[in-house]
Amino acid sequence: MFETVNTTGMQGFNKSERCPRDTRMTQLLFPVLYTVVFLTGILLNTVAFWVFIHIPSNSTFIIYLKNTLVADLIMTLMLPFKILSDSHLAPWQLRGFVCTFSSVVFYEAMYVGIVMLGLIAFDRFLKIIIPFRKTVVKKTAFAKIVTTVIWFLMFLLSLPNMILNKKATQPSVKKCASLKSPLGLLWHQVVSHTCQFIFWTVFILMLLFYVVIAKKVYNSYRKFNSKEGKRKRLEVKVFIVMAVFFVCFAPFHFVRVPYTYSQTINKTDCRLENQLFIAKEATLFLATTNICMDPLIYIILCKKFTQKVPCMRWRRTRTAASSEEHHSSQTDNITLA
Repeated sequence: MFETVNTTGMQGFNKSERCPRDTRMTQLLFPVLYTVVFLTGILLNTVAFWVFIHIPSNSTFIIYLKNTLVADLIMTLMLPFKILSDSHLAPWQLRGFVCTFSSVVFYEAMYVGIVMLGLIAFDRFLKIIIPFRKTVVKKTAFAKIVTTVIWFLMFLLSLPNMILNKKATQPSVKKCASLKSPLGLLWHQVVSHTCQFIFWTVFILMLLFYVVIAKKVYNSYRKFNSKEGKRKRLEVKVFIVMAVFFVCFAPFHFVRVPYTYSQTINKTDCRLENQLFIAKEATLFLATTNICMDPLIYIILCKKFTQKVPCMRWRRTRTAASSEEHHSSQTDNITLA
């Protein structure tokens, strides 16, 4: 008799009863993988946090990097809740907390990080294309205003997903969509489409930036001699941002829209819904690895960062000493000859 009820308010709960979720993989494999990412991410980002504390925010580039780090730290701190919830090692109430709060904060931070990577690419674009021209977008005040607005807007976008929920019960927490009110399901679709728009807009803009940069690098190779090699290598390094961005986030955004529709529409085939769920979890894990990949951007693109990292400073000092010793040895040989 319950199955015949088809009100919009009960749609999410009906789907949970009609189509039980296959959680074998998410309960066994993904918690282990997420634990590895969490431990790696907390180590790398704690070190990065310590380093950036000692670097003044005197450039737009540093400001964008620091905001990226904050977003990564927030994502990292939300992971233990997901690990405990997915592995069923915690009470069912924690699953309700994950659905209504920690996962919402996780996604908010992830999209702030996505926008920050776009701003980093834009900043590198300006540095390479118009290195000496002074513009408003190169001022630290501009970067601080933009980053504050981005955090505020993402908070406003995410807040209804924390509020528009029904009271959690043990059956309803099996699927997060089952906790949402009718308006909450509608807002969830709005947020999903908005986040897709954010990602693809940033992605297209980054492509345009790097097409121009690639053209400049190519022309530089043709025009200048080998003395310009160091500058060319620096220009090529900026492509690491695009590589990290695409590898981590593109697969998730190919899957997210059909997955969201499967959660909010009651006519989705049960088998397809479970396949989309596994695909979403797998690509979400790939997106989460971004918290371990971003430190590569700091190391490769930010000279001030590598100067503050103790192990890298020691290695650079040792390399310089070795080079000086080699040069001294060559000089002595020439003198003796």
